[in-house]
Amino acid sequence: MFPAERQLATGIGGRFTGSIRRRFMSNEKKKIRTEFRKNRQPKPRRGDLTRDFERDREETGDISRDERISGKGDLTRHRTVIGQATETDAGFDVHLGVDESVCRAGRVLSVHGLSSQVQADDGAVFQCATRRILKTLTTDLRQVVVAGDRVMFRPEPHGEGIIERIEPRFGILSRTSRGRQHLVATNVDQILIVASVVQPDLKPNLIDRFLVTAERSRIQPIICLTKIDLIDPADLEPLAGVYGQMGYPVLFLALPQGRGVARIRQSLLGKQSVVVGQSGVGKSTLLNAIDPSLNLRVNTVSNDNEKGRHTTTTAQLIPLADGGYVVDTPGIRQFELWDVVPQELAGYFRDLRPFINQCKFPNCSHTHESDCAVKDAVADGKLDVRRYESYCHMFAGD
Repeated sequence: MFPAERQLATGIGGRFTGSIRRRFMSNEKKKIRTEFRKNRQPKPRRGDLTRDFERDREETGDISRDERISGKGDLTRHRTVIGQATETDAGFDVHLGVDESVCRAGRVLSVHGLSSQVQADDGAVFQCATRRILKTLTTDLRQVVVAGDRVMFRPEPHGEGIIERIEPRFGILSRTSRGRQHLVATNVDQILIVASVVQPDLKPNLIDRFLVTAERSRIQPIICLTKIDLIDPADLEPLAGVYGQMGYPVLFLALPQGRGVARIRQSLLGKQSVVVGQSGVGKSTLLNAIDPSLNLRVNTVSNDNEKGRHTTTTAQLIPLADGGYVVDTPGIRQFELWDVVPQELAGYFRDLRPFINQCKFPNCSHTHESDCAVKDAVADGKLDVRRYESYCHMFAGD
């Protein structure tokens, strides 16, 4: 059991309520009253009060007085902590000091249930649990720790440890999962959007969703089209041309022949990258081609539905031999945008931006209004029809 001062020297990462958001925007250490998850408290009342009320009104009155909820006691879900408040793409986070004489800095390689694999700066790897205070703080995040996180952890014997603090994040790739923010990877500079042209079929609308998230998170995207040896590459020029005109790099890859591997390897040098795409598009095969020593497990596409089989089951940070690292992620068939309201969506489409301010109405949604510059640009051939339809689907929440 830790002393009270050691408990306050624990790192916390969580979302703030509006009042805390207004009060603590500086990096000055202050006392912060923060909220914890409800499921960490016992039931405040018995579930049979109605039956007791019908049987004995006086007894029910006594129970009400005995179980009154006040601002103090076991039933409160708030706690005062001391730390710094910082704003990130994952919300307003509290980051408390830790005893650096007993803690070490590291990076999360992967998360498996309640255990996280953390690599210290000297290369040693530890199997770490996460402090309960980190997991109980009220947050919109679906998970507390994710591959790519920089953390401070306290080493324990036999190669184990305890994560004490999660450092401020940048370059956050996330999506919506059951109404909560699902972090895919953190602290990345660029995102490799891998899509196969066949087996499974190309999904340009899924690429568009990744691009919107990259724009919002300020991550450099690179579009990688694999299995081009199975079709005529000329068929891809219209699609690649649309993305290329917007400034997005588009790479054609034929991995069995090694085509395009040298260029993608060069783009990863010294960078912090994340690889995303459907199952079966060749993410793990691409990483094996870039660094054969990785020897990642790969699988074939199903013959029944031509869809990929899940080979990578959890996001995994992989250091590269030539420098930098890459996060390999499980296959994603659907990608629901996180924290992108319809009114902001057009601003994340590079091709729509030049026409937004030319619309007659300042709150134009670019879907049904008259005198809409975006719709006129589509009619005049200045905007790609498929890209505009992709925008309309996202705006409608499809």
